[in-house]
Amino acid sequence: MTAYAAALLHNVTMGPGIVEYLQRIDETLAPFGGRYIVHGAKKTVLEGEWPADLIMIAFPDMERARAWYASPAYQAIMHLRTDNSEGSVVLLDGVDENHKATDILA
Repeated sequence: MTAYAAALLHNVTMGPGIVEYLQRIDETLAPFGGRYIVHGAKKTVLEGEWPADLIMIAFPDMERARAWYASPAYQAIMHLRTDNSEGSVVLLDGVDENHKATDILA
């Protein structure tokens, strides 16, 4: 089942470190089938505050999502993001196309 890496980043310093990170991250995703779902999107806040940027990357499954994050290629550039931004990163399991909201009650 599809899995997702999601990052909610704020206080991003758009300098050489982030530029290098952006230039190098795509090559870390390819071996694991990672592809962007949301990245640099224009947002419309409907409720509350949203002071951050959401990045979502889809992977074919959780095994490949974990392998990407732990890969030497990604670990080598991760500091470029963490040194130049604040935020949280999570890996999430997706749901199938028949999922209903009440399924979480089971």
